[in-house]
Amino acid sequence: MSLQAYQQAATRAENPRDMEYRLFAQVTRALMDASKLDPLDFAGRMDALDWNRRLWSTLAADCGQTGNGMAPALRASIISLSIWVSKHTALVIRNQEEFEPLIEINRMIMQGLAAGASTSAAA
Repeated sequence: MSLQAYQQAATRAENPRDMEYRLFAQVTRALMDASKLDPLDFAGRMDALDWNRRLWSTLAADCGQTGNGMAPALRASIISLSIWVSKHTALVIRNQEEFEPLIEINRMIMQGLAAGASTSAAA
């Protein structure tokens, strides 16, 4: 079986919450690795920061859709976090802030996704 066929099969078998968790884990790992790079390694640091910012931007855009089934307060919170992530990322790029708050936000989201998965599995 080719790698592409395996990835397609795995994607079909994964529920959306698991896919979101996996994506956050990959992005967060990239941020952690980038945080250890020399501040002069702009390209290496920027790749992870841009990936994280695009993830949050996509989440915010999805939360802004009228057909989104999440509670309005949760949608608003995710949009607010996305705005914060964008602003903080700009500061990290300029070496005025650290990566750690971005990593911690992602970890908190991952904890929520993991807790929600175990709750829905028990139901």
